[in-house]
Amino acid sequence: MTRTETMAASHPHSQAGAIANPRRDLVLLYAARAARNFGDGFAVIILPAYLAAIGFDAGAIGIVAAAALLGSALLTLTVGLLAPRFDLRSLLLAGAFLMAATGLAMPNAGHLALILLIAFIGTMNPATGDLGVLVPIEHAMLAREAADQERTKVFARYSLIGAIATALGALAAATPELLGRFGIGTVPSLQAMLYAYAVLGLAGVACYRALPRLRPAAPAQAGAHGPEKARPGLDPGLTDFSDKIMRKQTTALGPSRGVVYKLAALFSIDAFAGGFAVQSLVALWLFERFGVSLAGASLFFFWTSVLSALSFPAAAWLARRVGLVNTMVFTHMPSSVCLIVAAFVPSLVVVMALLLVRAALSQMDVPTRTSYVMAVVTPEERPAAASVTAVPRSLASSLSPALAGVLFAGPFSGLPLVICGALKIVYDIALLVTFRHIKPPEERGGA
Repeated sequence: MTRTETMAASHPHSQAGAIANPRRDLVLLYAARAARNFGDGFAVIILPAYLAAIGFDAGAIGIVAAAALLGSALLTLTVGLLAPRFDLRSLLLAGAFLMAATGLAMPNAGHLALILLIAFIGTMNPATGDLGVLVPIEHAMLAREAADQERTKVFARYSLIGAIATALGALAAATPELLGRFGIGTVPSLQAMLYAYAVLGLAGVACYRALPRLRPAAPAQAGAHGPEKARPGLDPGLTDFSDKIMRKQTTALGPSRGVVYKLAALFSIDAFAGGFAVQSLVALWLFERFGVSLAGASLFFFWTSVLSALSFPAAAWLARRVGLVNTMVFTHMPSSVCLIVAAFVPSLVVVMALLLVRAALSQMDVPTRTSYVMAVVTPEERPAAASVTAVPRSLASSLSPALAGVLFAGPFSGLPLVICGALKIVYDIALLVTFRHIKPPEERGGA
């Protein structure tokens, strides 16, 4: 039986008349990721520039960033609770519509309270990467398609596509300056980019609509295909997990609960640290400390995203040779050192060089981290593990941007970068000590 036929047999609950086509579904998920990240790529630069243009200072912008991350965390938690009970395709569609609504609402808000509300319930995060309400669902769906030996490669491809789209989005952030040459004002130009963000949300809607429905199976169908061993390489985690929740026979996390909670705690340290140097605030720091133009920041963040994109396949290659945990730790630590040094350097050229090196290294833990989480839990626990590790990260990252905004306005504007780098090094050491002996299946002897 071919892989497609096997997948078709394993999804009797899919949309009526739909033919299971894993390759097509992967392409659709990748396309939705690309559209979303293209929007995120320019939004993280455009949003602080827009808020500054309409009169808000660094402290207020930091509070908006914190509200956006906190709202994203709570929304991700809500989706994690709803996922076992609802059609996953519908949840993805709802998230994409929310992205469109965010892009429509933000340029029409002028009062800080309204901006905070939109940031809190919307999707416009101040940090690019694997944050957001749609990411855990996409992670669980991607894990369904990959055998152990291919899993890291699938996630690396997913991250690569996202990073390339983010890079192109960062380059598009120079559009307002281009429009200015044709006599269009700064604020209207920035607002036009926010409307473009809404259009990209609708592009995500189009991609998700083409996916098959994934409904929880009826209790009578549970176990219809036999034990997991009878279906090597497949992950029925989403449907089996939904069955068990609906029958109240298990909790979301079972035998891997302790491992997942430890990972979530460590990832929270990393995310809290990252909140001191989210891309929106780094852009603001470059604007205010070095007088970098919007076009200059756009070009710079384009190249940081390109380097991040190139690092993802390199991470998959390196992980096969030295292991997932070692790849996460020993690429992450040098990037944190670069960030700390950049905080003290007075030369813009040297600062940008250090930040480019950081960009080439700091994101290599993204596909490896996701692959590791999916590997060390049972298939049935994967959707829950994705949410449980994502939500604390988002919550933790929402606590630091407001403080970072205040510190950026202080006498030593580089202090948030130092705090970020130092905490990340602490995280790396703790991760290595705690998990160096817990191996994914492909790294165990005889695998």
